[in-house]
Amino acid sequence: MIKSMTGYGRAREVRNKRDITVEVRSVNNRYLDCTVKMPRMYSFAEDAVKQCVQKAISRGKVDVFITVDASAADVAKVTVNRELAAQYAAALAELSEVCSTESKVTPEQLSRFPDVLTVTKEDEDLETVSADLCAVAEQALEAYNAMRAVEGRKLAEDIGNRLTYIEDYTAQVEKRSPETVAEYRAKLTARMEEVLQSTTIDPQRILQEAAIYADKVAVDEETVRLRSHVAQLRTMLESDEPMGRKMDFLIQEVNRESNTIGSKCCDVAIAQVVVGLKAEVEKMREQVQNVELSLIHI
Repeated sequence: MIKSMTGYGRAREVRNKRDITVEVRSVNNRYLDCTVKMPRMYSFAEDAVKQCVQKAISRGKVDVFITVDASAADVAKVTVNRELAAQYAAALAELSEVCSTESKVTPEQLSRFPDVLTVTKEDEDLETVSADLCAVAEQALEAYNAMRAVEGRKLAEDIGNRLTYIEDYTAQVEKRSPETVAEYRAKLTARMEEVLQSTTIDPQRILQEAAIYADKVAVDEETVRLRSHVAQLRTMLESDEPMGRKMDFLIQEVNRESNTIGSKCCDVAIAQVVVGLKAEVEKMREQVQNVELSLIHI
């Protein structure tokens, strides 16, 4: 089943005490254009997130929004500068001698001096953080792809209806085309009788002119190709692989066959049918612009 390029997915999970939220949204685009917006301190994981996106999506303008609440994961480490603390203690003891007083140096006193205690944040495991972000991103992509599949089914249904209309128009052309030759032959006979009046009309000449006209306005090849293209498009609608590029090419071919039929036939009825045919082709082309492309073209 084809997939739409328009979709939205969201996932939230707490991993290693980090509350991670990932949102994925996209609109149609000719190629894959992925933008990741995340806190600057986690920018090291941007490439890993983009690789996850490329595995799940082949076409579209994709925006990924990542927020991380790591307040619960922050682990502080307190270190003691023993050398500096010893120097402070010695200095306090020396002051006691100068003042001729006895004073005990306590840890609380030393801790108040600058740089005796240093509080630092433990280094994060970058690989673990990247893996956590990608895990939540994959969940968001699953929800995103589920929505794309739902919209893809709607697109397939609409395109299938358009193909049915095209088949109906093709049948009308096939029915009307032989009638135009018979009408031309009758008009030619009547015109020659009017011009020549009592002179005998050569039937072979009439047949020859009618055959030339029939060859000129014949659209058998075009209608056969139209039906072939429609059959291929129906097959693509049921395919599990991205088919946007191939479908776009076939629709161009359908449009080309429609133009050829219109240029060959001078009949008003067929001209009206061709107008309707081209209208359906144009509507279908608009829908296919939102269908995911084949991976080989990315």
